Order: sequence, then structure tokens, then C-alpha cells
Amino acid sequence: MGYKSLAECVADLEKHGHLVRVKEEVDPYLEMAAIHLRVYAQQGPALLFENIKGSKFPAVSNLFGTLDRAKFMFRDSLDQVKMLVDVKMDPMQALKNPFKYAGASMQALSALPMKVGKSAPIHFGRAKISDLPQIVNWPMDGGPFVTMPQVYTEDVTKPGIMNANLGMYRIQLSGNEYAQDKEVGLHYQLHRGIGIHQGKANALGKPLKVSIFVGGPPSHPLSAVMPLPEGLSEMTFAGALGNRRFRYFYDDEGFAVSADADFVITGTVYPEDNKPEGPFGDHIGYYSLVHPFPLMKVHRVYHRKNPIWSFTVVGRPPQEDTSFGALIHEITGKAMPKEINGVHAVHAVDAAGVHPLLFAIGSERYTPYLKTQRPQEILTIANQILGKNQLSLAKYLFISAYEDNPSLDIHDIPAFFRHIFERFDPTRDLHFHTKTTIDTLDYSGDGLNAGSKVVFAAAGDKVRDLWTELPAGFALPRPFDRFKLAMPGILVVEGSAFVDYVTEQAHMEAFSKAAAGVDFFGIGLIIVADDAAFAAENENNLVWVAFTRSNPSHDIYGIDSFTEFKHWGCRGPVIIDARIKPHHAPPLEMPIEVERKVDLLGTKGKSLYGLV
Repeated sequence: MGYKSLAECVADLEKHGHLVRVKEEVDPYLEMAAIHLRVYAQQGPALLFENIKGSKFPAVSNLFGTLDRAKFMFRDSLDQVKMLVDVKMDPMQALKNPFKYAGASMQALSALPMKVGKSAPIHFGRAKISDLPQIVNWPMDGGPFVTMPQVYTEDVTKPGIMNANLGMYRIQLSGNEYAQDKEVGLHYQLHRGIGIHQGKANALGKPLKVSIFVGGPPSHPLSAVMPLPEGLSEMTFAGALGNRRFRYFYDDEGFAVSADADFVITGTVYPEDNKPEGPFGDHIGYYSLVHPFPLMKVHRVYHRKNPIWSFTVVGRPPQEDTSFGALIHEITGKAMPKEINGVHAVHAVDAAGVHPLLFAIGSERYTPYLKTQRPQEILTIANQILGKNQLSLAKYLFISAYEDNPSLDIHDIPAFFRHIFERFDPTRDLHFHTKTTIDTLDYSGDGLNAGSKVVFAAAGDKVRDLWTELPAGFALPRPFDRFKLAMPGILVVEGSAFVDYVTEQAHMEAFSKAAAGVDFFGIGLIIVADDAAFAAENENNLVWVAFTRSNPSHDIYGIDSFTEFKHWGCRGPVIIDARIKPHHAPPLEMPIEVERKVDLLGTKGKSLYGLV
């Protein structure tokens, strides 16, 4: 739909039964987040909080809480936007080839941003940072954050909206060492467009102008998370998907302002001007801790008449950002094979926190005159995947050959693992990248942004039948004698609390030697966990524990392992030590007293009756 504002979207969702108003006063400290989490878990409606303690502004969340609702909001434009993806979201290409892209040519006109006068709705009023809803999602958070921002920056060497970047980078509104109403924290991770812009501004000794948009038509926040090629403006995508050109102007200080946003915060980031930011409960399911990040000096806070603050809650997946990912895949699913030759599919596994675990399917065409019995081309493809934009932040990559099973579903976690471990040769098919970069939010490595990666590659005929139940009399040596089969061929073993790497490496190597005589033919992977029953309970628990709590270079072992020149392998199953380590960030937990407050809002006669 061509919504002119967030308010129009809210009204449309309410009219069609996709939104509920929360009329009772709610506390922005934890209570709003807890409500959101409960409603999302039930795949419930969007939520409009009308009465927020300490703020005169209402707030909306869970707009994208289900894929069906997200597709409903873009029901008139989704198919045409998929066609625009074919021309890499370049509206000029569609306009130059109107017959080839007949269904998308009018959409391309909507993709061109429109400069408007300063009488735009956003000019209605001004506010202070402290006037905004001070929403704190998790008890250890360093303060309130903007969790659905659209952060706009321009290239100082090539200014203008067509070379701009719009990204969703979290904003800390207060707390820590920030001067109230004058400073906010700007957190962005590796491989983000804003980093390129700040680098260029720093090189010239210039401050970077930053505009933070909140609210506006729903196509705007979605455009901020779209994985568009560097140099291609997200504002074109916002216009095409929203069926309404992105409207903007420059204020008298030279800041770009979204005319249709509900709020706009403008400010500057000076070279090497940082302050501690965090902690923040993040989408991997743990806190990201306190680190220095860019400091933004606030200039102005604009708002439109009757604005609505937009927010979400991130935490252990699945969460609302899962629906973002599903919608992005819906739009761009056919684009990846065009980006990397030989790729058939790539899936960032949401249940594992996205970046820790990637599945991929690629072609094996190097020796068509021979029957492929080992990974060849898929290793080349794996290197390309690990060098591609945000995919490069992946920590574990499992890749299979398309020719071995053209119908393999990359989104079916048990089926994909089963396919891999039926063919995987641990003496040959493990490939490590050590002392490299990983996701900023992943604390399994040995420093911020630092860790390792590993590729599990599998091609050829089956070499083993995986166990679907353990043989009678199966046993492991102490102290690893509590275990459970989680999936075919994947065994979870319970270990004692992790002490330190010197101690535990000795324990794991002793276990590997002691278990060398055990028949493991039907097992491809052993995962050592603090709680085997929890990890093996379901596939989401398994991948979350295994791949968020391990660093490949430090935590992979193997039964009957060896090093041959520079290559490490093992003759028995691979072992991943996925116990919590002392340097890991703590997991997210909501206090019981907050949950009880939410229970009361779900009683008969209250706004959330039947929803929580």
C-alpha cells in the first residue's frame, strides 16, 4: 500500500484486525518489551501503546511480527519489487527497458526520491531526547535504545541522496557517560555502509552528518535492513516497496530530513570521538557488552503532528527481526545465485542467531567427466560466500553439492544436517579460517570482532547411515557419560562447568583418546553442552547452543584426531565444545516480577486479554 505515514499504516492494520491498542499505562522499563515478547511468541497482532509512563508520545511494535502481516502491508507492490531486484534495484534500468520490465517500470518511478519543501509534516514540532519513550528492553541494558531506527548518512566525497546509506544501527539515548539530551551513542557493526562514510569523513578531518529517522511508512525501516549493493541508495527501495517516492529535504544546517518520518534526530559524529556504549540485549540471545562506539552530538529532534514512536524487541530468535529476514528472502531469494556463480541457495539460520551458522548449496561442475566423490567447486564457492558482504561474518558454514540431492530443502535443519553428515569425511572436509573477523555481537571468540570460522563441506555418495536411535549398550567414558541423541547422527553430551582452555583442552583430548575405541559409525557430530536435555530438546535449542557458544579454532575437537602438515582432521566424529565459557556474554532473562505484571494485563477486561 502507498501509505503516506505510519499512522495510515496503523489505521489500516487495525481496520483489518492486525493491530490491538494497549490502553492501560505501561512502563517503558521492561514492561513494554515483556508484553511485546509474549504477543510475538503467540504470533499475535501489532501493538499500539497509547499510554506510556513518562512520555506523551504513543508507540507501536510488532508491525512485522508475522510474514503474513508484513506481506499484507506491501500487498500492492511486492510482486513488482521482486522484478526490480532483477535489475539490482536500479530504477533507471527499468525505465530504460520498459517492455522488458513492463510490470516494474511504474514501480521504478516510485523508486526515485523526491525533494520537497520545508513545509513537510515532520516540521510540526520539536522535542528533546528525554521526551521520547525511554524504552529499556532487558534488565542489564545500559539505558533506553532506539531499536527501529533508520540511520541516514551521505558520502562526503559524493554527497546526495543517491549515494546515501540508510541502515538500522542501534542508538543509545541515555545512560553511561552520555550528556542528557546532548549526546547519543551510535553502534554499528562490521561491513556496514555507515562505516565507509565515516572512514571517508575521518580521512578529510570532517564531522559526519547523521540523521536518525523513526517511524514513517513501513517501507522505510524495511529498506534500512535490505542487503543492497554498496553505492545503491536504500531510499530507492523504500519508494518502490512503499508505492510512494521517498520524500526528503535538507534543513538549514544541511542535514537530510525524511519528510514522512514521525521523528528525526540530527547530529554529528566527529573523528575518533567515542564513548562507552551498551550493554544491550541483542538478537543472538545474549547481551552485547560495553565497548567504545561513535558519539553523536545531537543538534535537533523533529516530530510530526500526532507522531508514533516505532520500536521492536530483540532477543534470542525467533523475534520480529526474523520476519524481516523472511520478507527479505521473499524479495531477494533469486538474487544470490546471480551474485556468486554456482550458488543455488544460502540460508543464515535464524535460530542460531543468523551470523553464527550458514547453510549453502552449490554446484559441483569441475570434473563432469568423473563422478564427484569429494568437495571441489563447493570449496571455491565457500570462500566466495565468506568474502561476501555480511555473509563474511559467518562462523560456521555447512555447504553441500546440489547434484547429490537437487530437492534438498536448505531451510529444513535436520534434513540438511543429515545430508551433510551422511557424506562428510572428517579427515578431509573441515577447513578452518583462524584469527579472523566474526560478528561484533558474537562473544565466543577471543576479542571484539575477533574469532575463527570453519567450513564443513560434503559432496559425493553417502558413506554412512546415521543412527536415528542409539544401539543397545552404547556407552561413553566418564565424565561424559550423560548423553542424548538430538537428531540423526548428532549426539549431545553433558559436560561439567567449563574452567579454562588449558584445563578443558586436556579434558577433551583425554576424552577423545578414551572414546577412540567406541563404535561411532552412525554419529557424525558430538556436541558437548552444559545441559544435554535442554540442547537436545528441539532443533532451535540445538543450533543456538552449539553455534553461539563455540569458537571453531578453540572449541572443535575430534575422536582420533591428527594434524597432517597444516591440515587438521579426525577419523571419528567431530566434537564441538558448546559449554558456556567464562568470557561469554550472559544470556537474556526477563525478571519474574515483570512477567507477573504482564499476566495482569492479560486478565479479562484488559487490553491484552486472550493475547498473552
